[in-house]
Amino acid sequence: DKEVRAIFLRLFAQLFQGYRSCLQLIRIHAEPVIHFHKAAFLGQRGLIENDFLTKVLNGMAFAGFVSERGPPFRTCDLFDELVAFEVERIKAEEGNPPKMIKHVRELAEQLLKNENPNPHLAFQKVPRPTEGSHLRVHVLPFPRINEGRVQELLQEGLARSQGAPPATRGDKKCVVPAGPPVGMFICA
Repeated sequence: DKEVRAIFLRLFAQLFQGYRSCLQLIRIHAEPVIHFHKAAFLGQRGLIENDFLTKVLNGMAFAGFVSERGPPFRTCDLFDELVAFEVERIKAEEGNPPKMIKHVRELAEQLLKNENPNPHLAFQKVPRPTEGSHLRVHVLPFPRINEGRVQELLQEGLARSQGAPPATRGDKKCVVPAGPPVGMFICA
């Protein structure tokens, strides 16, 4: 399944090559608004008459894509690297299926590593339920809550959180690479 995902990753990287050059950051409101200039994107790529791409760009999924991937400062991923740095490689591989397959396998390997950064850890198997277990009624009594203990735990947590530094995510944010401008990708 990783190879199928890698093929779609390449497809969308090719389809949206240069999309970042058509993003406009509007800072009128307290929260910046990101707008995608569809006409410029289609015009610069020579795809104004392409119904498929026009419908893709008008869809809700693409609007979500722009709002999620539009900010210039966020955590980057494999798709961003493909769009920014692998454009020429993808274009060169179009006529060479063995090279394309090799690249797809490399991407699939990277996807696998991203999902499972510690491959040496064994996955725990969930035991199969015993025969007839679905027929048994398991009614366990709900435990009584000790209100005093709950308040104690809340106070301890608050005391710890006030003295602790703010929590940070493991993902490091960076400036998203823009890649080549959309005018480079004139399609027939």
